[in-house]
Amino acid sequence: MKRGTPNAYRLGEIVARLGGDIIGDADLVVTQVAPLEHARADQVTFIASVKYRGKLQQSAAGAVIVGPSERDSTDKPRIVCTNPYAYFARVSALFNPMPIAEPGIHPSAVVDSSAIVPASASIGAFVFIGEGVELGENVVISPGCHLGDNVVLGEDSFLYPQVVIYHDCMIGSRAILHSGVVIGADGFGLAQDEGRWVKIPQIGRVVIGDDVEIGANTTVDRGAMEDTVIGDGVKLDNQIQVAHNVHIGDHSAMAGCVGIAGSARIGKHCTVGGAGMILGHLEIVDNVNISSGTLITKSIKKAGTYTSAMPFSSHPDWLKNAAHLRHLDDMAEKMRLLEQRIIELERKKS
Repeated sequence: MKRGTPNAYRLGEIVARLGGDIIGDADLVVTQVAPLEHARADQVTFIASVKYRGKLQQSAAGAVIVGPSERDSTDKPRIVCTNPYAYFARVSALFNPMPIAEPGIHPSAVVDSSAIVPASASIGAFVFIGEGVELGENVVISPGCHLGDNVVLGEDSFLYPQVVIYHDCMIGSRAILHSGVVIGADGFGLAQDEGRWVKIPQIGRVVIGDDVEIGANTTVDRGAMEDTVIGDGVKLDNQIQVAHNVHIGDHSAMAGCVGIAGSARIGKHCTVGGAGMILGHLEIVDNVNISSGTLITKSIKKAGTYTSAMPFSSHPDWLKNAAHLRHLDDMAEKMRLLEQRIIELERKKS
């Protein structure tokens, strides 16, 4: 497998592919993207906020991607678009294509005779593909991956090394699963009986939509009886835990170390910051943004941004604040008694 070779593009070619307007030299050739501070004359950068205008003036970049409000903030050749950050992402994809894999099955791979493996698929060394597996066209499965029986993997999907997909799970087209991802492990289903835990067999599946990307060492547990479902376009960062029977709506995104307990329902176009925690059996509606480190203990019925994390402070200040928190109930009771006394005094005066 080889990395795609970065290409050189004229600004005019980029706009012809991606849209936007050019101000300045459309024939300027750029070879890569780069940050404002380190860009060279043959590279293109971007500015998404007015607060970076000073850095733009000092940048050696050959060209810049800007929004309409910044179209006149530099004399450099520039591409004007409505969303510079998203445009920059697409330009970066042009310069940095996905790895190129030759079709075929490595001699060390173990592929069950009943599996459907198109000629366009690339199967790496020491891959295991079980009975009844169905692969779409142009799938790339890197070395050391394991696909259990009856797994379905859609076209143009890319599995990095050491991905494990348990039996019966279904993954849509154009999925990207990074190393260490585990799809379909048993959920944490246990019943207590006379002081001992009894395992509940997890007989559901994991069903994942199209255009989903899942980061390294993230786990998505199979359903206990029904399926765990991840919608189209969902983006999960590294080291996330998605428990059994969770539903995540289309185009939601979650940062690293998020934990979602069993049977939580998360709507479409939601975001969860790093280390956010969502308790089980809760429902979160569409278009909810949960801040980093926030613990969600109740269902959220209204779109918006929710935060529960306390800002950090020096350790001595934290100790004092923690001491106050321990006595909040007593303080509330004293406040209630004071309010009653004030009301009684006002009555006597009147």
